[in-house]
Amino acid sequence: MKRLLPSTLFAFTLGLSASLLAQTADAGNWDTLQPDRDQVIASLNVVELLKRHHYSKPPLNDARSEKIYESYLKLLDPARSYFTAADIAEFDRWRTQFDDFLKSGDLQPGFTIYKRHLTRLAERLDFTLGLLEKGVDSFDFERDESLLVDREKAPWAPDKAALDDLWRKRLKDEVLRMKIAGKEPKAIQELLIKRYRNQLARLDQTRGEDIFQTYINAFAQTYDPHTNYLSPDNAENFDINMSLSLEGIGAVLQSDNEHVKVVRLVPAGPAEKSKQLAPADKIVGVAQANGEMVDVIGWRLDEVVKLIRGPKGSVVRLEIIPAGNAPNDETSKVVAITREAVKLEEQAAKKSVLELPHEGRTYKLGVIEIPAFYLDFKAFRAGDPDYKSTTRDVKRLLSELKAEKVDGVVIDLRNNGGGSLQEATELTGLFIDQGPTVLVRNNDGRVDVLADENGGTYYTGPMAVLVNRLSASASEIFAGAMQDYHRALIIGGQTFGKGTVQTIQPLNHGELKLTLAKFYRVSGQSTQHQGVIPDISYPDEVDTQEIGESALPEAMPWDSIRPAIRPEIDPFRPLLNELKARHDQRTAQDPDFVFTRNRLDLSRQLMQETTVSLNESKRRAQHSSIESKQLAIENERRKAKGEELLTKLKEEDENTLPLADDKNKKPEDDAYLAETGRILLDYLSLRASVAKH
Repeated sequence: MKRLLPSTLFAFTLGLSASLLAQTADAGNWDTLQPDRDQVIASLNVVELLKRHHYSKPPLNDARSEKIYESYLKLLDPARSYFTAADIAEFDRWRTQFDDFLKSGDLQPGFTIYKRHLTRLAERLDFTLGLLEKGVDSFDFERDESLLVDREKAPWAPDKAALDDLWRKRLKDEVLRMKIAGKEPKAIQELLIKRYRNQLARLDQTRGEDIFQTYINAFAQTYDPHTNYLSPDNAENFDINMSLSLEGIGAVLQSDNEHVKVVRLVPAGPAEKSKQLAPADKIVGVAQANGEMVDVIGWRLDEVVKLIRGPKGSVVRLEIIPAGNAPNDETSKVVAITREAVKLEEQAAKKSVLELPHEGRTYKLGVIEIPAFYLDFKAFRAGDPDYKSTTRDVKRLLSELKAEKVDGVVIDLRNNGGGSLQEATELTGLFIDQGPTVLVRNNDGRVDVLADENGGTYYTGPMAVLVNRLSASASEIFAGAMQDYHRALIIGGQTFGKGTVQTIQPLNHGELKLTLAKFYRVSGQSTQHQGVIPDISYPDEVDTQEIGESALPEAMPWDSIRPAIRPEIDPFRPLLNELKARHDQRTAQDPDFVFTRNRLDLSRQLMQETTVSLNESKRRAQHSSIESKQLAIENERRKAKGEELLTKLKEEDENTLPLADDKNKKPEDDAYLAETGRILLDYLSLRASVAKH
């Protein structure tokens, strides 16, 4: 990753206002937590760097101050369950002043709010432990009451009594979930007491650096979700991740209220190969090999990552709540994953041949699966003539498929999170004569055009590109170019929408990762936020409201600039309606397509529920109803495929897509891949029919 030269440190004063210093008096063990000189300098540098180098360069003014304030409150109290309305009324006087505080290096308001948060959190944990000491059987589960679970826009609690009632209900909900999951009262009580005591003990470990990082990130992330401040410790962890010198499980994680959520799996990484983890799964516990499971609910993301990371070859056990569960169903399962490095050869492009009957004969279609856009930089720079790269491997595979006389090619980019921009450009060059491949607009408005300058097209035959929500970044650049040049049919799901470029800027204290450029397709459309919209869409495999750029707060918008190529006649457009009609007719009863649609529909219905009953009989009935619906969806698929029906949903079935790429399965068994091949064959026959007329 390119690193900008460090900016010159500029002059500053430590002139913190006496009135604000006087307002920091929240009693407790945290009074000693104060901003230091290095943090003040770093904050001033962050302000200046964002002003000079961020792509959109929005002004740091009163409107930005309100965003910072709201962002900070959301980071500290996302469910509005710690602060009271009186706390918020007190903080509100600063609502439009955070721009002034940051410009002057005054960090005290940020520290004051955080320390109040620590005080309120300690009060809540003490209160909850007090309830637990009375025993979980003291709850009346026959009482007809409910809990609001979607509290993002709930009013702030008017007083301590209201918070007490909210936390009593929250605890009752936790106990009820565990009872329904089959845990005994004694085990529930022990687990929850341990969880809350651990959280209370960890509050005392809070450092000034924790406060500074949270506050500056609340500021930085109002610009866009990929602009982050990294503390010195986290900057070191980031460098470790980039060099892969310490092993993990190959999963991209993010904070999700009190949980840590899986965003995507690294292709050919340990988690992806295990088939036990999926996007939107929540990690609630981490254990080393056969060691004790550590409850990580309420932990910071960086602390959870440290637990998951470890020596190559060692085993980490994760307790997860599968993504397919109802919002308040915390039925969990434990998965074991062996840590290892992601090997370049395992990410290499692979080929297979899809044989499909169509209009009285069997056709052969070449499939090239590209898990990532890789380039062996070390071998490339050393001048090794046999260095590995995506383009080189795909070129070789295309040559082999040509020799097998395939009738067309499908490029499979599902779950490809990106990689080398150079490779996305060079791969595009295999399928077009020559011309622009992607545009990069910088923060000064300059547009750089990356292009394939080699004349000639390596593969001229018919093509389809298969994408899904987890196809991101370089994948979107390649798919977008294929669509804009009308070189291939784009089929599948709307892609991730990551169309921005980041760089790392070293600071005197930590580092700043900031967005300084944006990708645009040769048609002038951004890949940001919207991603690539397929010509023919498949049902979503993951909920796009949960996963994708548009699901992130403050995501930069989609826009467009002047195109780099003149639009040519689109050979697909006249045939799209007929292709869609045939696709719809085929998949209306296809068991795998029906399964995916029904499963996501149920998940979205469950996500609409904003309250849950705390009455045990009602809750058990609801839980049973959800399980029955999930079982019916699974059995509908099994019946249509002639498989044995289940009487109970097995744990491994709860979160398994029907399209999992089992190595023993043939490409024809992959419903989405096979349907992509059929659409391509439909296109070939329709094109031939049009040509005859």
